[in-house]
Amino acid sequence: MELNDYLHKDATSLAASIEAAETSAEELISLARQRYDEVNHSINAIVAPLWEYADDQISHGLPDGPLRGIPMSVKNLGQFMKGQVTSAGSRLFAENVADHDSTLVKRYKASGLVIFGKSNTPEFGLATTTEPVLHGPTRNPFNLEYSAGGSSGGAAAAVAAGISPIAHASDGGGSIRIPAGCCGLFGLKPTRGRNPLGPTTLEGWGGLSTTHAITRSVRDSALVLDCSHGEEAGSPYRSKDPSKSFLDLMTRDPGNLRIAYITDPFNGASLDPEVLSIVNETAEILASTGHTVEELTNTFDPDVCKDSHGTLAISHIGAMLQKLEAQTGKPITEKDVERVTWNNFQSSKFISGADYASALNQIHQHGRMVDEIFNDYDLILTPTMACMTPLIGELNTMSDDTDSYLTLLYQMIGFTALINDTGHPAASLPLGACTDGMPVGSQLVAPFGREDLLYQLGFILEQENRFTEKPIL
Repeated sequence: MELNDYLHKDATSLAASIEAAETSAEELISLARQRYDEVNHSINAIVAPLWEYADDQISHGLPDGPLRGIPMSVKNLGQFMKGQVTSAGSRLFAENVADHDSTLVKRYKASGLVIFGKSNTPEFGLATTTEPVLHGPTRNPFNLEYSAGGSSGGAAAAVAAGISPIAHASDGGGSIRIPAGCCGLFGLKPTRGRNPLGPTTLEGWGGLSTTHAITRSVRDSALVLDCSHGEEAGSPYRSKDPSKSFLDLMTRDPGNLRIAYITDPFNGASLDPEVLSIVNETAEILASTGHTVEELTNTFDPDVCKDSHGTLAISHIGAMLQKLEAQTGKPITEKDVERVTWNNFQSSKFISGADYASALNQIHQHGRMVDEIFNDYDLILTPTMACMTPLIGELNTMSDDTDSYLTLLYQMIGFTALINDTGHPAASLPLGACTDGMPVGSQLVAPFGREDLLYQLGFILEQENRFTEKPIL
């Protein structure tokens, strides 16, 4: 197989080529490495290449799974591989060698995926761009002056640049959907409890965070989810299994859907007019294909949305760092972490147990409110972000200008973070671009457990060539 073929095929097609003996796992990992050598010095997507680790997987014999031989990176946050470092983008964990494989990693390996590296992430996944002090910024393959988004920015850049057709990602406030939107890719955040998070941590940020992948195609996302989903011992959440595989469900006709269109960010952030114009076009596309699209007034209290989500996220950052202090017997200082992390750590000390319990109750109330929308509608449409893709350095985690930082942060998570609160599945679809050529994502949200609707509608739009063209550097 030639590199050009590898760059333009999705994982499903590549897996079929391996099955037909038209290519091999050895050839695909060689092509992934060739592409990495060509572009990674420009985009900084993969910060821990593991080519020997990948070669060892292949040489020991890959399982006969549906993704046998397909190269994949794992985000450098939350997922562990025995004998390898997971730094979480932080100097504090730069030598944090794991003594076990995470449940999700085991499932990926069982599917035949070949893990070749760790992708870049901001420190502890706290930012919506990927520019950690430890590893440096990840740049957008559409334009190197722009961010790839975050916190799964390395994952999105690796896929957009063609290093691999799929990349593991995670999402605690938009961290799959935001970088997918920035890089013109399909990114689905699954239902809470759909994919395993353990065994080390069985709940992410009080239920806000979940994990899946950013992909070149819709069918790749469905296939990866088929390989990874299912109950995990000890998990506080259970998500009902689908009636068939997601790949099979994807090709079903969803019929004429009723779609609620919300254009006011849930947290009160300002919406860029150009973003609104592009997502209006998405609404028109959906209406022209037989769906009913009705604009719906946002009834969520923006201050409550910001406070409840922030309280849970900050509390868990504080708990993690307090645990590290207890383990090492050394206090964490301002010099050890980035300014945003330090500010969150200090803020966590003023959050009481009652505050935490109140925030937890509030996010469940938000889930009820979203479910009430689904009493009348099949899906919710919003922009993925309220702003266009920021430039490198625009969201600076070392900045003293907290107000400017938060203003941009809230724009980037204005439509995504609430859906982490509620646990509903949601996907960013690459359905447009702004005047500077950067992609703009449209978010679709489905009822609990209905990833199939997102896949069905996404697959139809993709087959109609509605998706943004992907860059090949």
